[in-house]
Amino acid sequence: MSEDELVAIHDASLRVLADVGIDMLHDEARRLLGAAGAAVDGDRVRFDPDMVLDAIGHIPGEFTLHGREPGRDLRIGGDWVAFSSVASAPNYVDLDGVHRTGDRAAYQDLLRLGQLLTSVHTFGGYPVEPVDLHPSVRHLEAAFDAHTLTDRSFHVYSLGAQRNLDGIEMARIARGIDHETLEREPSLTSVINASSPLRYDHPMLEGIIQMSRRNQPVIVTPFTLAGAMAPITLAGALVQQNAEALAGLTFTQVVREGAPAVYGGVTSNVDMRSGSPAFGTPEYAKASIVGGQLARRYGLPYRSSAVSASNAVDAQAGYETVWALWGAIMGGANYVMHGAGWMEGGLHASFEKMVVDADLLHMVSTFLEPIDVGTDALAVDAIAQVGPAGHFFGETHTQSRYATEFYSPMVSDWRNWESWSEAGRPDARTRANGVARELLANYEPPPIDDAVVAELREYVDRRIGEGGVETDY
Repeated sequence: MSEDELVAIHDASLRVLADVGIDMLHDEARRLLGAAGAAVDGDRVRFDPDMVLDAIGHIPGEFTLHGREPGRDLRIGGDWVAFSSVASAPNYVDLDGVHRTGDRAAYQDLLRLGQLLTSVHTFGGYPVEPVDLHPSVRHLEAAFDAHTLTDRSFHVYSLGAQRNLDGIEMARIARGIDHETLEREPSLTSVINASSPLRYDHPMLEGIIQMSRRNQPVIVTPFTLAGAMAPITLAGALVQQNAEALAGLTFTQVVREGAPAVYGGVTSNVDMRSGSPAFGTPEYAKASIVGGQLARRYGLPYRSSAVSASNAVDAQAGYETVWALWGAIMGGANYVMHGAGWMEGGLHASFEKMVVDADLLHMVSTFLEPIDVGTDALAVDAIAQVGPAGHFFGETHTQSRYATEFYSPMVSDWRNWESWSEAGRPDARTRANGVARELLANYEPPPIDDAVVAELREYVDRRIGEGGVETDY
C-alpha cells in the first residue's frame, strides 16, 4: 500500500478501538486496562489512540529468543526471519498415507523430523496434537518430549494460567538457568489469538498476563477471515486485524512495559460457496504484505504463516504454500509460523509436506542471501581464461566452487526423462517420503545433560501426581 493508504488503515483501526472497542473477557485485564487509561464499560474496553501508540512504542523492535542450546538462539525482528514447524494440527497423515488422529508417537516423530531439518528453526506448538494424552497432563508430557527430543525453543499454549506457569518453568529447567536469567533471556513463545470479531477471551488474556509478566514473548495474532468473522473487503478485514492486534499488544505493555511481543496477522478469505477457509490465495498474500507494512510502521516484529488448504501433497499444496510464503517474505515477516508441514487449512500435519516445505524454506533462505560481487566472484580472470566459445566446467574457478555455489535441493529431481523413467518415475511426494523415512531412521537425540532430563522428569511426574490442570472430564 502507498503511505496514504496505509494511514487510512491505521486511522480506521484507531477509530474502531476508540468508538467500538474490544470485549475483554477477563476481570483483571479490564481492571489493569482501566487503571492505564482505557474506558471500561462492562466487558467492553475502548482505547484512546494516544494510549495505544504510547504503549506499543515500548515493545522492542528486536529480541533474542533463546533455544535450549546457545546455538539455537534466534533473533526475532529487524532483518531476521525465523521459520517454525506446523503447529496445532489435530490429525496427521503418516508415511503410509493413512489419515490418523494425532497421537504421541506421531508428535514425537514430527519433533524428530523437525530437529533434523535445519530450516525448521523453532517449534511454535505441537506439530500434531497428541490426543492420546489426557488434556490435564498433555502440556507436561508434550513439553518434556520437546525439550528432550529437540534443542530448539518451544511454545506454550495459553489455555489457563497453570499451563503457562508449567511451560515457563519447564523452559527454565531445560536451559539450566535461574528465574532471573529466564526473565532477562526470553525462552518461550505463546500465540495469543483474538476471538474475532473484536473479542479476547479469558485464556488468551490470562496468557498475556502470565507470559508478559515474566518477560516471555507473545505473538498476538488475530485470525480474520474476510467474509466470515471479518468484513468481506480486504481493507475492512485489515482494519479489524490491526485494531485487534493493537489492543492485544497494548495489553502486553500494561502488564509489563518493555515485554517482548510480535505483531501477527492471519487474514485470508473464505470460499463463499462453502464457508471453508481458503489459504495461499492472492488475497492472503496481499494481506500478509500489508500486515508487514503495518508492523514496520509501529516498529514491531512481524509474524505471518506459510499455509495451504490442500488435502494432498500435490500441486495445490505447492502453489498455495508458495503464494503464502511469498506474501510472508515480501511482507518482511520475522517469524513464519507453520513453515513446514501444514495441510488442509491446519487440520492435519504431513511428514512428506514437512520435507517439501523444509526444502522450500531453504530455497527462500538462499534467495534472501545477497549476491557476492567481490573481485573473485566477478570472475573477470575466469572469463578471460576461457575466452570465446569455451566452457567453464573444467575451469579452476568452477572446480573450486561446484560443490557449494548452488543450493542443492532435497526433493527436486533434475534428471532427464529417460533417467527419471528408469528410476521408476518418482514424483515429489514419493521422494519426500523417502527422505522422511531416511531421516527418522537415522535420528539421534541432541545432547542434553542427564541431570536436566531427570529434573524435567521429576517436575512432570510431580505435577501429574498433583493432577495436572483441572478439566471438565
